[in-house]
Amino acid sequence: MRASGFPVLPLSDVVIPRHEPVRVTGALGDWQAITIKFSGEVLPRERAEAFKGAMFAAYPGDLAFSKIDARNGAVGLIPSSIPKAVVTTEYPVFTPRAAKLRPDYLHHLLRADHFKTDLQRKASGTSGRKRVTPEGFLSLEIPVPSLDEQDALITAYADALIRAAQLEREAETIERAGWQTFETALGVAPPPPLPDRPVFVARFKDVERWSHESILRSSTSGPEHQHSWPIARLGDLVADLENGWSPKCHDHPAREGKWGVLKLGAVSFGTFDATENKELPASLKARPECEVKTGDVLISRANVVRYVGACAYVESTLPHLMLCDKIFRVRFRSDGKLLPRFLAEAMKLHSVREQIESRLTGTSPTMKNISKPSLLGLEFPLPDIEVQERLIEGVASARATAVAKRAEASTLRQSAWAAFESALFTPAEPSAP
Repeated sequence: MRASGFPVLPLSDVVIPRHEPVRVTGALGDWQAITIKFSGEVLPRERAEAFKGAMFAAYPGDLAFSKIDARNGAVGLIPSSIPKAVVTTEYPVFTPRAAKLRPDYLHHLLRADHFKTDLQRKASGTSGRKRVTPEGFLSLEIPVPSLDEQDALITAYADALIRAAQLEREAETIERAGWQTFETALGVAPPPPLPDRPVFVARFKDVERWSHESILRSSTSGPEHQHSWPIARLGDLVADLENGWSPKCHDHPAREGKWGVLKLGAVSFGTFDATENKELPASLKARPECEVKTGDVLISRANVVRYVGACAYVESTLPHLMLCDKIFRVRFRSDGKLLPRFLAEAMKLHSVREQIESRLTGTSPTMKNISKPSLLGLEFPLPDIEVQERLIEGVASARATAVAKRAEASTLRQSAWAAFESALFTPAEPSAP
């Protein structure tokens, strides 16, 4: 790599070593121990007592790195959220020269691929214990634009990040509004949060149920909303719930042409993920009747509380994937009163989730269960088929728009970062033959 028209200087020209001893006895007091992640993020470290050996200060805007992990990316700036950091000799500290380097510019430069590659070359020592010395770190060369040019680069990048974050907020708003429209149309939108009112008054004849919540809700938001559609029981709408098989499998996903068994993660988040599977050993015979097909509706019967009853419609799938015994497949009746896609959405309703969570069994907090009879007993509003189709289309349209906005945000971030790096570096010219 070579710089794109900017002066290239060693770090020793643009940062100053900070070597400020810190004396504490016992507790650290208002000093905060830190750790530096491989991503370069500097975070507080849980440590109340002083370190053994010498300790040194670092302040917001200072650069610090881990000698042993710098080659893995453990280089970062102390954030303003840590006003008084304390480190050991394993974390050299430097202060950017104000006349030559903006901390924000340095922060982003440290994440550039060229910088990380050069830093890895500075590591020395035995395999597995390679370290970067302060001298080696200071000898690294970096492009150093003028302060105005640094400001312009950072502003352009920051503006792109702001726009990307706005796109993600818009996506969240659109997706949430689409779902709220779905719930409202069914008459089961969850009630707004109750106000924090220590005193309220309600007439006895106006209260349908004599409880604290019902009285407060009637006095603040009127009577509870009534369902717009008849309430149906899942067991009256489907032929059966069938589950699969959970043999001892390999730890890796099924390779091309091999059979696999779904893991719970295939449905946990409400969308089908075919990559969440394990390969069936060659010593076991597949069960084709358990194979998942496009158009299936799958329901988790076991998991942590928030994922039990998770439901996903299979838009598409890989061949040769089988149900596990912790996932139900819905067998629909031929009368066509319930659309598979509508059921997949209805299972996510707040009112249905309340029913599911009230029927869980199991003593382990990490593995709760729900029985087939309990699932078949779930109740939810059932509109006409035409209305089901319209509601599904509305939710799908909102989600598609949200997905597009999130993709735009991701592309914007990537292109902004590429522009930042390309402004500073260009690929090395090929050597002459």
